[in-house]
Amino acid sequence: MAGRGASAAAGRIVGVDIARGLALIGMFVAHVAPSVDDAGVAALLAVADERPRLLFALTAGIGLGLISGGTRPTAERRARGILRGQIAIRAVILIALGVLIAATLHPLVFIILDVYGVAFLLMLPLLFVPPRVALGLGIGLLAVTPALAAMAAATEFVVQTRLTPLRFLVDWLVSGAYPVVIWVPVMLIGLALARLDLGARATVAVTGLLGAAAACIALPLASLLPAPTMVAEAAWSLPLRASLETFGNTGVAAAVVAVLLALTAFVAPAVRRATVAVTSPIAAMGGMPLSIYTLHLVVISLAQRTDEASNTVTDDSWPLLVGLVVGSMAFAWLWRRFIGRGPLEWALRWASGRAWADARRARAAEPPEPGPPAG
Repeated sequence: MAGRGASAAAGRIVGVDIARGLALIGMFVAHVAPSVDDAGVAALLAVADERPRLLFALTAGIGLGLISGGTRPTAERRARGILRGQIAIRAVILIALGVLIAATLHPLVFIILDVYGVAFLLMLPLLFVPPRVALGLGIGLLAVTPALAAMAAATEFVVQTRLTPLRFLVDWLVSGAYPVVIWVPVMLIGLALARLDLGARATVAVTGLLGAAAACIALPLASLLPAPTMVAEAAWSLPLRASLETFGNTGVAAAVVAVLLALTAFVAPAVRRATVAVTSPIAAMGGMPLSIYTLHLVVISLAQRTDEASNTVTDDSWPLLVGLVVGSMAFAWLWRRFIGRGPLEWALRWASGRAWADARRARAAEPPEPGPPAG
C-alpha cells in the first residue's frame, strides 16, 4: 500500500506520466533532429523513430483503463454507456483537431491526434473486456497486425488511394506512421495493465520481465533479416521484420513503464523522492500531453524554412530541438504547479462532460447539511 500511495500524485500515476513525457521528448527528436554523419549518433537518434510512439500508445491504453475505473471498472450498464459517450466525444474532438491542424498549419510530420481519436473509437467496444482477455488479444494481434499493415500498404489499392483525397482513411488504418491496426493492440495491452493493477509489485515485475524478454528476442531476430533497403531482393522480409520490430519495441515500452513505476513506487523512499523530484518536469509534460503535443506542432510549423543546400523546406534544427524540450518542460512544470490541469486537457474534459459528471459525483458524496435541532 505504501508503494501504491507513493506512485500517485493528484490522482495520477507518476511513473506513467514520466513515461508519457519521455514519449513526447522522443517524438520531438524524431520530428526535428537534423541528420548526422556519425554512425553512433545516428543510431542513437534512430531510437526515436518508432519506440516513442509505441510508448505513447501503451500509456494511452493505460490512461483509458484508469479513467474507466482501473482495477474496479463499473459494472453498471448505464455508467458504462455514459463513460463510452464521454470517450467518444473526446475521440471526435481529437479527430477534428488533427484534421484542422493538418489543413491549416501543414507541419512536416505525421499528426497523431486524428489517429488517436480513431483508435479511441475502436477501443470503445473493448473497454470493459476482462484484463486477461485484453492482454491476450493485444499480444496476439500485435504479433500479426504490423505484418498485415506492411503488406496492405504495398498493395496497388492503398498506393492509388493515397493519391486521392481519401488518403487519410488508408493512413489511419494501415499506411500512416500511426496505423490503428497497430495502435489498438498496443492500447489493449496498456488497458490490461491498468486493470491488472499498476500499484502491485507483481504486475510491475512481470510487465518488466516480459517486456524485456520480448525486446531481447524480437529485436535481434529482426536485425538478422534483410534491411528495408534490400526488400526488392527479399520482399518477404518486410512484413516479418515489421512484426518483429513492433513487437520488440512494444516490449521496450512495457519495460520502460515498469522501471519508472518501480522507481516511483517500490524503491527506498530516498530514491523514490529523488526520482520524482528530478523527473517532475518530464512528468508535468506527460500530465498534459495534448497541450504539449499541439503546442509543439504550432512551433515546428512556424519554424519551417528553406534549406539552402538542398533547396527543400525543413524544420530540422538542434536549437529548435533543445528549445522544444526545455521549453515544454518549463511550461508544463510551471503550469501544473501554479494552475493545474493542462489547458487543452481541461477543455477536452469540459467538452466531453466528464468535468460535470465528476462535479455531480463530488456533490453527491458530500455529507448533508445539518438540519435544525429536533423539537
